[in-house]
Amino acid sequence: MALGMAVVMIIHIRSKFTAVGRKEIITSFYLYMALTVCSLVLDTGVTPPGSAAMPYFAAVQNGLTSAMCTSLLINGFVGFQLYEDGTALSVWLLRFSSLGMGLVSGAISLLTFQGWAGLSPTNTVAMFVVLYVLNALCLAIYVIMQIILVVNTLQDRWPLGHITFGVFFFVAGQVILYVFSDTVCEGVQHYLDGLFFVTFCNLLSVMMIYKYWDSITKEDLEFSVGLKQNNWEVKELLPEEERRATFYVDTNSEYAGSMYHNRSSAHGGHPAY
Repeated sequence: MALGMAVVMIIHIRSKFTAVGRKEIITSFYLYMALTVCSLVLDTGVTPPGSAAMPYFAAVQNGLTSAMCTSLLINGFVGFQLYEDGTALSVWLLRFSSLGMGLVSGAISLLTFQGWAGLSPTNTVAMFVVLYVLNALCLAIYVIMQIILVVNTLQDRWPLGHITFGVFFFVAGQVILYVFSDTVCEGVQHYLDGLFFVTFCNLLSVMMIYKYWDSITKEDLEFSVGLKQNNWEVKELLPEEERRATFYVDTNSEYAGSMYHNRSSAHGGHPAY
C-alpha cells in the first residue's frame, strides 16, 4: 500500500509542471519509495536475521532514512526562495547533501554491525547520534521552517493543519514502535507487531507532507503543459454562410427554440414556429 500511494503522489507531483519546488520534493518521495522497498526486504524475512546479508540491508535502510530526512531539511529552504528552485544549484545541492548524509549513516551503521573501526554492536553511540539525533534535528528544523513560512507569507492557515497531522502521525508511529510494540504483538497473538502500525503511521506522515506541499504551491496554468481535456479555443471564425447553416442538433433542449427558430427575427423577419 505504501508503494502504491507513493507512486500516486509522485504522479501528482510530476503533473504540476510549474509548481515551486517540484523537482526538489519529488526527490524525497523517490527516497521514500526506495526506503519502503528496503524495509519490505527486511521486515518480511527475505533476508533472515543472522544472515550475512542482513547487516548490509540494514545499513542501506539506515542510510536511506538519513538521506530522506536530509532531503526534507533542504526542501525546507526552497519555499524561502534563497535560491531559485528547479535550477542545477537547488537540485544538486539537495541530491549531494542527501547522498552524503546517506553514505555517512550507512557506513556508520555497517561499521557498528560488523564491529569495525572501533565500533561494535555494544557500542552504538555513533549510530544513535546519526540515526536519531541528527535525523530528529533535520525533521524538527523542517517543521519549524514550514510553520514560519506559512505564518509569515501565507494568508491561508490550513497548511498548519497538515503539518500538525504529519507530526502527530510520525510521533504516534515512533511511540507504538518503541513503547507498545511488544504489547501489540502479544495482543494479536504475534500475527502483527509494532512495525505494521509504524509503517502505516509513517505513510500517513508522508501523505501529509505531500498534502502540505500541494496546498502551498499553485500551478501557473498559463504555462502548464499538462493535460487540458476541457479547454476551449476558437481557432477562426466561420464564414457567414456556414454560420447561418449551423444549428443545434439537440432539438430537445429548452433553449433550442430561442436559439435557432428565432434567428430570422434578428434580421427583421418573422420568427418561424
